[in-house]
Amino acid sequence: MKFFFNFLSFFIAFIFSCSNPANNKKIISGYSFGTSFSIQFEKNNDENIIKYKIDSLFKIVNNSFSTYISDSDISKINRGDSLLVVDDHFKKVFLKSYEIWELSQGFFDPTVGSLVNAYGFGPENRIKNFSKKQLDSLIELTGFSKVSLTSEGTIKKKYSNIYLDFNAIGKGYIVDIISELLISYDIKNFLIEIGGEIIAKGKNPNSGNFWKVAIDNPSQKNNRKFIKTIFLKNKALATSGNYRKYRIDSLTGKKYVHTINPKNGKSFQSKILSVSVLASDCMTADAWATALMVMPFQLSKSIIESIEGIDAYWILSNQKGYDEIFSSNWPDS
Repeated sequence: MKFFFNFLSFFIAFIFSCSNPANNKKIISGYSFGTSFSIQFEKNNDENIIKYKIDSLFKIVNNSFSTYISDSDISKINRGDSLLVVDDHFKKVFLKSYEIWELSQGFFDPTVGSLVNAYGFGPENRIKNFSKKQLDSLIELTGFSKVSLTSEGTIKKKYSNIYLDFNAIGKGYIVDIISELLISYDIKNFLIEIGGEIIAKGKNPNSGNFWKVAIDNPSQKNNRKFIKTIFLKNKALATSGNYRKYRIDSLTGKKYVHTINPKNGKSFQSKILSVSVLASDCMTADAWATALMVMPFQLSKSIIESIEGIDAYWILSNQKGYDEIFSSNWPDS
């Protein structure tokens, strides 16, 4: 499971927009998917309709695969409903998840939900001090090969209590479909950010420059600092990190980060502090940002270098602080 950081600073975006006396931009912001969102786009005569349709998309997608809504489709499936016919949103997220699962050699796995809940990082109650036997039983419920989408549009699971969780890809998906909505209204310049998952098209209508976004510095303590800013040129950006969200075991005092290895079921400490991913669509960037946090670094870099159109930026801890490592086509700041 992934914790979604808000890497786009609204305050910085606000400064940029105010640098030009002409305000040619509309901003829609609020709270959904358990996080904040900001949608900035060139002014359009259909702004009220667009806002209404964005609200509708949030509701539809939440009802499809939000694990925090008890009567959503994914919640019903997680309770064992094998007859429910999923909608197109669910199908697209499922199929993309399967693609990334294969490419990542199983390190991206939406069936890790049972383990996520057991460690206390999901919507269900965690298991306190669970035994090796309990861990083995949870691992038995993990593995995307044990789940399939049937031709009838239902979800078939090897075990009825396998728990699906699309939190590590869902925000990226809603970013993409809002992007499609804006394009359908002939809006060419916009930036969409939902809980740190971002897509940018065209240029900032106020400044005339490509959209500029910032990535958090993982070494920060109290005051928020940025380690890097980049211009997004018709790209999506997603970042995942384990340096903020963790749990301290009250008995052992050990720190458990929120990243869970689906292959052995263990929540682990890692030298990888954060990973940022650039891709043409946000759903892909979102999923890879999660996968690369879990994968061994050399393997993850090798795989990313082999996939055209996807680039990554790793921040790894060392004794003196951190190292920054970029894939070969990561853009200059």
